[in-house]
Amino acid sequence: MQTWMVIVIGVVVLLAVGWFVYDRQRSKRLRQRYGPAYDQTVSELGNRRRAEAQLEWRETRARQLRERPLSPADRERFYAQWKQCQARFVDDPAGALDDAGNLLVDILRTRGYAADNLNERATDIAAAYPQHADRYRRACEIRETQRRGAVSTDKLRAAFLDYRDMFDDLIGGSDEKLRRAS
Repeated sequence: MQTWMVIVIGVVVLLAVGWFVYDRQRSKRLRQRYGPAYDQTVSELGNRRRAEAQLEWRETRARQLRERPLSPADRERFYAQWKQCQARFVDDPAGALDDAGNLLVDILRTRGYAADNLNERATDIAAAYPQHADRYRRACEIRETQRRGAVSTDKLRAAFLDYRDMFDDLIGGSDEKLRRAS
């Protein structure tokens, strides 16, 4: 075999190994970031590569949406509604949790995120606010469980606090504070 053939074969093998490693790392990163939404997207689309492309598109879209802060009027309106949710929690924790969940959906919709479908909403949250993704899903599950039957006040409180942390970032979290400061 000639030298140039050995070099070409070596380059092709290196490229193939490099692509394989890159592909595995990308899959691992997306699986960690999206959690259950990763598997669900793969299942819905029936193809891992298409699902990963969809999830990467969502990440790009989420970065663009985070650049669209709320108007001062929207921020004030949502903040006032949140205060009402907090006040209601003392007398009606389940109702307050339901109101808080609906308020988050309104904020997400106003900012341009998918808001009508829980799975798409959770996937967008995982793309834009990965630190909240698992807690948001858990809070939504508690909310749904409450609709079907009684849930302890402690679980309702935990879900409400998860929603509150999400609210804080959506209404003017650190990404917007940093942008306003610069």
